Amino acid sequence: MNSEPQRSIAETVAPATEDSRSLWSELRDAIRGTNADYTKIPLRRAVFLLAVPMVLELVLESTFAVVDIWFVAKLGPSAVATVGLTETYLFLIYSIAMGLAMSVTAVVARRIGENRREDAAISAVQAIFIALLVSVPFAVIGIVWAKDLLRLMGADAWSIEHGYRYTQWMLGGNAIIMLLFVINAIFRGAGDAAIAMRVLWLANGLNIVLCPLLIFGFGPVPALGIEGAAIATNIGRGAGVALQLYVLFHGGKHIRVAWSQLAVHGAVLWNIVRTSLGGIGQMIVSMTSWIFLMRILSSIGSEAVAGATIAIRIMMFTLMPAWGMSNAAATLVGQNLGAQQPERAEAAVWHIGWYNMAFTMAISVVFFFFHHDLIALFTNDAKVIDVGGEWLQILSYSYFVYGWWMVSVQAFNGAGDTMTPTKINVVFFWLIQIPLAYVLAVSMGWQELGVFWAVFVSETSVGLFTLWLFSRGKWKTMKV
Repeated sequence: MNSEPQRSIAETVAPATEDSRSLWSELRDAIRGTNADYTKIPLRRAVFLLAVPMVLELVLESTFAVVDIWFVAKLGPSAVATVGLTETYLFLIYSIAMGLAMSVTAVVARRIGENRREDAAISAVQAIFIALLVSVPFAVIGIVWAKDLLRLMGADAWSIEHGYRYTQWMLGGNAIIMLLFVINAIFRGAGDAAIAMRVLWLANGLNIVLCPLLIFGFGPVPALGIEGAAIATNIGRGAGVALQLYVLFHGGKHIRVAWSQLAVHGAVLWNIVRTSLGGIGQMIVSMTSWIFLMRILSSIGSEAVAGATIAIRIMMFTLMPAWGMSNAAATLVGQNLGAQQPERAEAAVWHIGWYNMAFTMAISVVFFFFHHDLIALFTNDAKVIDVGGEWLQILSYSYFVYGWWMVSVQAFNGAGDTMTPTKINVVFFWLIQIPLAYVLAVSMGWQELGVFWAVFVSETSVGLFTLWLFSRGKWKTMKV
């Protein structure tokens, strides 16, 4: 009879005890990983323990993206354009990997919240099978038709004759990308964010070291040019995947896969596929919109593509910490819905949303005052600097909206409601962004400025609308 009062007293005292912990102690726990139950500990601590490793994880990911393009830029605008045009195809792969990852995070988080850890592990295995299966056709197409893919995107002669090997390596090694996304999504959904962080530290740390070595050569290592950048990326990410698999089978803090679970479970596999369709569609819509935008920019010139590519890398670098915090929201939403605590799930999203907004507002100030200086860190080409600087300045006008957009989208995804953001993206990216970019850039002759202002209008609108829809709360009723 006394068990319930004792439990209540423990829950009442816990927040005071947790609040007394030093910041250093909390930071150490966040980086090392803990066995904490994110559905029961104080919400601010739960956000901190998940957000810190997720932010650090993506900070290094974005650091590599910037370092990579910095070295590639030394090879000239055509080399940068090759990277940008190849990434338009990689965006399709990223969209599938990220869409599948959304589903995996939601399913694993829900199973962990329901205290069904074995089912979470089985779901993880099915997700890995799906990732490997999906990667095969992309690898074949990328290796065999690399030149044709670049030609289709309007690449110049240098890109087609010298840059196609970069495309072959990046598309041919897409299985590594798939697994990196999906297995880290497993860890995040389970609450093992510190493991996902260490994986990307290893992968991107190797990338950063190998990239200049293989591009420019050193001692007995030959200079491979732009091809070296792709090889470095594959080696670094491959090492990350090897670490992921080792930890997954030897056990993290919250999830472990047994060898006996390496079997196809049709019902579980289909549940992941069904849930991921919305996420994949969501990402394909947004990513393919970039393909059309890059195609418009390529018709303007290689300098326009190069400037936009550098600006996108800088944008990725600055948004990765915000994505890290947003990923924490997805995990907290999934686990707390699994534990039948929808109000706590919503409170987590609002907490993280305010943090995100404060961060992106600070970045927007930097973009507004130092847009040309930031682009000039990567290139001396005056035209490229002007193009990239224009985009960063335009972004500064609405960057704060991105923080709210990311966290509200991840709240939907963490709940397993991946279809709602997909429908939103169709309207704002395909029906508004692409036509508006064409009209402004081509029909009205604004050139690259037309593309940038179209992005400003569509993405500001989609951010505000998604936040409003989240506030209505229908996502709390999702079942996965």
